[in-house]
Amino acid sequence: MQTKRSYIDGVHPEAELLKEGAEWLRAGELVAFPTETVYGLGANALDASACAKIFAAKGRPQDNPLIVHVCNRVMANLLVEGWTPAAELCVQHFWPGPLTLVMPKTANVLDIVTAGLPNVAIRMPSHPVALRLIEETGLPIAAPSANLSGKPSPTSGSHVWRDMKSKIPLILDAGACLVGLESTVLDLSGGIPTILRPGGISKEQLEAVLGEIQVDELLENQVPKAPGMKYRHYAPQGEMILMVGSSERVVQRMGQEIYKGHARLKKVGVLCTLESAPFLHNRLPDLLFVLGSKNRPEEVASNLFEGLRLCDERGMDIILAEGVEEGGLGTAIMNRLQKAAGRKIQYI
Repeated sequence: MQTKRSYIDGVHPEAELLKEGAEWLRAGELVAFPTETVYGLGANALDASACAKIFAAKGRPQDNPLIVHVCNRVMANLLVEGWTPAAELCVQHFWPGPLTLVMPKTANVLDIVTAGLPNVAIRMPSHPVALRLIEETGLPIAAPSANLSGKPSPTSGSHVWRDMKSKIPLILDAGACLVGLESTVLDLSGGIPTILRPGGISKEQLEAVLGEIQVDELLENQVPKAPGMKYRHYAPQGEMILMVGSSERVVQRMGQEIYKGHARLKKVGVLCTLESAPFLHNRLPDLLFVLGSKNRPEEVASNLFEGLRLCDERGMDIILAEGVEEGGLGTAIMNRLQKAAGRKIQYI
């Protein structure tokens, strides 16, 4: 399949490009498009054969549910069976934005979208291209991240091009995503609202609006809760080690690991904070990627997947990553780092 890459204005998207994307979606085809979190691989959520193409293009297991994107409350009402007071508060305070709500589904929602589960995951993105594309299409759009399954999520059109070229007909490229990490997934189908995946909206932000918030115990223990959560994500090709501790100790240990890696004739890449970078240059890693300042977690979040992908492009055999402080957005960053490392963590 020939893939067209159309560059679209991320603030004032061109009507003709939105129309082209909507035509493909209504015809049952896939379109990659930017959201504020990462790029999504979209299909008509009400078309089972279109949704099946998502799984084929990504190599995604079919027991891994899809998030459905909507552009207004009317569209959301077609998918959700009843709205709790907590859901109403979430919509009021966090939509449009990087928050996915898990709620009981209506009969309109296909089993292929939910992997046969009784709940649907739904969100309203804030990116102008995403919102306008859904509006133009007039349909809810099922859209996981537009990457090959298990690999780092795409935060630019270039990432999508490398993963999806020849697999889908159209990529709408609006440059870099703002948040750079996937949405927070909040389960509202039971009693106490429960975070299933940390993301762009922090636990602290949710607590300020909803009161008590749980973090899924199995998530905290890094053990999958359901079939759709059991696969390794964000994984670079090289062996990745996450290092957690004081900056001084992390820098010292990274220097030792770089030396050991070079002794084995391995290429060693480093992902570190701005504060640690000056002390690592003279350790001579093959790649030194600065994620951002430890005092600006939003910067680290937006650069994380770019760093992981660059390590793949440069053929790093070993990747050493510096951890960040948990809490707020740092919790989501550490969640992604832990998954990328396959739980290979050194506490120093």
